[in-house]
Amino acid sequence: MADFRKNVNGLQIGIGVLALCLGAFVYLISRPPEKTYFIYASKLRISLYHVFPHVFGVIGNSLPDFLHVFSFILITAGLVSKRKIEYLVVSLSWFLIEIAFEVFQKFNRIALKIIPEWFNKVPVLENAGPFFKGGTFDLQDVVAVALGTVAGYFVLTKTMKKESK
Repeated sequence: MADFRKNVNGLQIGIGVLALCLGAFVYLISRPPEKTYFIYASKLRISLYHVFPHVFGVIGNSLPDFLHVFSFILITAGLVSKRKIEYLVVSLSWFLIEIAFEVFQKFNRIALKIIPEWFNKVPVLENAGPFFKGGTFDLQDVVAVALGTVAGYFVLTKTMKKESK
């Protein structure tokens, strides 16, 4: 247990969690509740869409893509990595995952064919089909993912523990 805690970087995880919360806040404000899974699937049904519409302007369209990859890079690396090469692997892995999701929105027939039927019975996974069916490929989202990846790696290198440098 002591070895695991030694590798954990709480600052990186904290920054990642804050970024993830900011991304959720963007969805609460900038996206219609009926098109936002964690709102319409929740019993709370919290949405500020009609209270503060378009607060983030045009950047609000791709900001969640930036924040999602950025936050998952920091959270993952903060838990399992401590060297620059590991940070690079984590960053590139999340980049590829995010880009795959974006590309499969363009080629959703392929995605819909490979999603197993049992996903429909599992919370969160049951949204995979509707996500790809209703999602749209956006080059700005791809750019946001790339920028979020670079920013994530940069923050990791700036917040790495001194003994790892």
